[in-house]
Amino acid sequence: MRLKALLEKLDYRVISGEEDKEISAVIYDSRRLCKDCLFICIEGANFDGHSVIADAAASGAAGVVVCKDVALPADSDMTVIRVEDTRYAMAFIAAAYNGNPADKLTVIGITGTKGKTTVTYMTKGILEQAGHKVGLIGTIETIIGDEHIPSKNTTPDSYTIQEYFKRMVNEGCDAVVMEVSSQGLMQHRTQGFVFDYGIFTNIEPDHIGPNEHKDFEDYLNCKGMLFKQCKVGIVNGDDAHVDDVIKGHTCKVYTYGLKEGCDYRATDMRMTRGKGHIGVSFHVDGKVEMDVDVSTPGIFSVYNALTAVAICDQFGAGEREVRNALKEVTVKGRIELIHVSDDFTLMIDYAHNAMALESLLGTLKEYNPHRLVSLFGCGGNRDRNRRFEMGEVSGRLADFTIITSDNPRFEDPLDIIADIVTGIEKTDGNYVTIADRKEAIKYAITHGEPGDIIVLAGKGHEDYQEIKGVKYPMDERVLISQILEEIK
Repeated sequence: MRLKALLEKLDYRVISGEEDKEISAVIYDSRRLCKDCLFICIEGANFDGHSVIADAAASGAAGVVVCKDVALPADSDMTVIRVEDTRYAMAFIAAAYNGNPADKLTVIGITGTKGKTTVTYMTKGILEQAGHKVGLIGTIETIIGDEHIPSKNTTPDSYTIQEYFKRMVNEGCDAVVMEVSSQGLMQHRTQGFVFDYGIFTNIEPDHIGPNEHKDFEDYLNCKGMLFKQCKVGIVNGDDAHVDDVIKGHTCKVYTYGLKEGCDYRATDMRMTRGKGHIGVSFHVDGKVEMDVDVSTPGIFSVYNALTAVAICDQFGAGEREVRNALKEVTVKGRIELIHVSDDFTLMIDYAHNAMALESLLGTLKEYNPHRLVSLFGCGGNRDRNRRFEMGEVSGRLADFTIITSDNPRFEDPLDIIADIVTGIEKTDGNYVTIADRKEAIKYAITHGEPGDIIVLAGKGHEDYQEIKGVKYPMDERVLISQILEEIK
């Protein structure tokens, strides 16, 4: 592809060389430099691509895109393109290089502190019930046709996004639903195209600190960038910060929530419970009228499902498609019910900090279980305060806590457990410590009592345990199957 065509939608200056060159590849990783490529110099936390201009020249690169002054080797004829922000430029260059595939898809972007993952799967399920072929990009995985690609980031870099979009188009997808993180927005990973729908679930203080957001206001402003990059916004009208998030929006806005006046409103909520099952049902009124049953518990499940209903109504999905999909959809590691007994309920959830665990346990207590049993550990080489906080939350809200190992990394699991015990002993909560996670789960299952709700928290979708720099296979679903075989 010609360099000039790649730059068509950008403001730029040619510092040296010619624009009319053929480009063999677009590269932003210096380890992949090749002849006739266009190298985009990205400045990261630990490495600056501008520092390897000489390497780019030696590899025979046709051109470089920079955002600061650079010096070329004396004998180089590389073209130097100067832009204000190379991350922003990369998004548009990647889109052009891949043929602007987003133009052939209906693109749905979901941002918020919580709920993004669940809403993406719910939306995908409903749209597929309605006859669409839908790709997915998210925290757990990317789905393209029958291929499932494990994720490294919630929102990949802009070049990877465009490659995924292109592959989805080639697979016959007509829509894609994707999680959009604040980091992804801040680093312009989702530039280069316009979202058809931008979704806001909620916002709470999170991701604030070094290499993330300097404060809550910055976090909030980054979330709001989505609503200057979409055609239609669908937002949680109940969230206290919704007006700040959509301030300066350039899209048409619809609201959902529990309050009167929301375009999509949930009413008549009822908790449901059966053999080894808990859930919630509610009625939707406003722009649509329907009854909905969801196979996961709590008010956050109502919000997640209502969000998906609002999105899919824009596609014309009917009540039958919505009801069927929401009954069937499951999200790995997000309040994932695992049937092991008709007498008690067992679930896996990713809650791995005090805020998430408190929200989860508080929701489950509303179902008045015989006992609420919490099983969790904490990661090694992370903030020790998280251990004290999670121990205190579980001791206060759960009837019984099983403290075990998570990802100890380079720490001794028993030291981590001791910190959790310090937190739980600030409460009157009953607990036991079992360092081996499989044995801990076995204890939970074999000691389950009729009416119990047992939650295995912290690992969620993860299928490994990290010990001393090595990731060993460990999927709680596999462990549960093994345990059930052993206790037959």
